[in-house]
Amino acid sequence: MNTYSIKIPKSLAQMGDLMLVPRAEYESFLEFKKIKEYTPTKAERASLKRARLNRKKGNYLTIRELKNELGFTNR
Repeated sequence: MNTYSIKIPKSLAQMGDLMLVPRAEYESFLEFKKIKEYTPTKAERASLKRARLNRKKGNYLTIRELKNELGFTNR
């Protein structure tokens, strides 16, 4: 196994944590960054807020309860 010595300039080292990553892994990360992040609409954010509040209050059904309410039977 070969060992190499690398000198890191102080200006770069002072920027924070440094990482050594294989090129293939770095390139796959760059491809992942191209995926557009989903931004919910105002109505979706309000709905999510309402759902979280209901969950906190205990106003929800379990999957088993939902299946029972809908008339599904375990086959």
